Formats: sequence, C-alpha cells, structure tokens
Amino acid sequence: MRMWWIAGALMAGLAVAAGAFGAHALKARLSPDLLQVFETGVRYQMYHALGLLAVAVACDRWPQSNFNLVGWLMVAGIVLFSGSLYALCVTGVRMLGAITPLGGLCFLAGWAVMAWKVARG
Repeated sequence: MRMWWIAGALMAGLAVAAGAFGAHALKARLSPDLLQVFETGVRYQMYHALGLLAVAVACDRWPQSNFNLVGWLMVAGIVLFSGSLYALCVTGVRMLGAITPLGGLCFLAGWAVMAWKVARG
C-alpha cells in the first residue's frame, strides 16, 4: 500500500511540474495545437496519479485482493501515454504518437481490473 501512495504522490508532483514547464517554458516554443497535446499528457498523468492513490486505498480496504497489477498498469499508462505525448511535443517526432494508444489501453485495463477486483472483494 505504501508503494502506491508514494507512486501516486510522485506522479502527481511530476504532473504539476510538467504543467508548470508547459505553461512557462514551452508556451512560447510550441504551437497552440502541440501545447494542447502537452496539456492532455499532464491532465491524464494527474488523473492516474489520483488513480494510484485509489489503488493504495483499495489495498487497505480489500487487503485480501492484490491490486499491484492495477498500480503497474496505471504506471505503464502514465509512462506510455503521457510520456509519449511529452516526447512528441518536445522533439517534434510525430511517430511517438503511435505509442500513445498503448498507454490508453493500459489505463483502460487498469480501471477494468480495479473494478473486477473490487466487485470480487
């Protein structure tokens, strides 16, 4: 449980830092379209940082269920989804956008597994 609290807090803090970086350092360098893409990465990172905190709560509430898969799927989703959007914006390499849907699938799978485990718990 502690690991997911730490991961959630770190990912939330990094989302705040990325948002500030986008608003201040990248605003003058990126087109409005790419800035919006960057902000989408930040938003989804924050949503799933909060999701990691929900994993920590679920670990406490249903200790007989193992929520580690949920947590790892959310971490993978943040890295693949948000990370690919950040990299696309900073480098301009459009092919990185092909990675983004894999992160989205990790997010979807994480929420589905959480629902399944809570329903079973």
